[in-house]
Amino acid sequence: MYSIKQVAAMLGIQAVTLRAWENRYNAVTPERTESGYRMYTEDHVADLRWLKEQIDQHQTSISEAVRMLKEQKESRSKAEIPMPMLPPVPVAEDAYAQMTDQIYESLYHFQGERANGLIDFGFTMYGYDSMFYHVLVPILIRVGDAWEEGRATIAQEHFMTQLISQRFYQFFHLFPIYPHLPKVLALCPEGEHHQVGLLLFSLFMRKNGAEVLYLGANTPEEGLLPIIKEQKIKLVCLSITNPVFVDTCDRLIDRIRDEFPHVRFVLGGKGFERAEHARHPEWIMPTDSAEWQSWIEREYFTSTGG
Repeated sequence: MYSIKQVAAMLGIQAVTLRAWENRYNAVTPERTESGYRMYTEDHVADLRWLKEQIDQHQTSISEAVRMLKEQKESRSKAEIPMPMLPPVPVAEDAYAQMTDQIYESLYHFQGERANGLIDFGFTMYGYDSMFYHVLVPILIRVGDAWEEGRATIAQEHFMTQLISQRFYQFFHLFPIYPHLPKVLALCPEGEHHQVGLLLFSLFMRKNGAEVLYLGANTPEEGLLPIIKEQKIKLVCLSITNPVFVDTCDRLIDRIRDEFPHVRFVLGGKGFERAEHARHPEWIMPTDSAEWQSWIEREYFTSTGG
């Protein structure tokens, strides 16, 4: 179930437009909570995505698109044939690869408006989870590789990374925050410029209801201790891609623990995975993101009052 804010962000449709489509055209009828808030099912989102596609791609009016949608539903009901109501969305790997290439090329040539338009279209077609994991994350990895290999300038790397990172941040506010969960501080230590894993884990924590203060890549140590104290941080997430930063993280962890013994840590990224002698292997998160949920609940949420 999705709130109206989540649906608006997923589909690129303003909340006021969603309400108008409901009230004026009976496009969809979302369920209501006891407090009266709209809640949309997967079927509602699919219908709204299809309506938007008719308007954007075929210049169909909303009233005509709603009429077509209802006719399709009625025809399917009368025929009683188990066939999909709407044309299947192309989610094959080659479709994701094509979208990735188009967005990457736009960013590479500093075409921000075109890139944002493609990303919006991707969210509409595939939903935000698929776009993040199958398109935007591969682009960030590709950008990092291109910069390291000299195929992208530092300006290109910064522009591409910043634009995609901003799209990640937009979704942070969509999920409710549960005060009983540990407050998280997420950062890469000074010198570490790659933040793909940190972004993904931070989004994962926000989806779980934890408040995340995201500091991002190349964060200097100066000022961290006051933040931990003032913001009542209970969990610090450190991410590195190069094992050379393991010692830096260990020293930072020691200083934080000396000052705040209650603070716990999550260590992620290829840098920790490749470390031969990790001092805190119990804090290194699983490589497979499919295991994150059970791991975080077992290791952190249950033991921090959650």
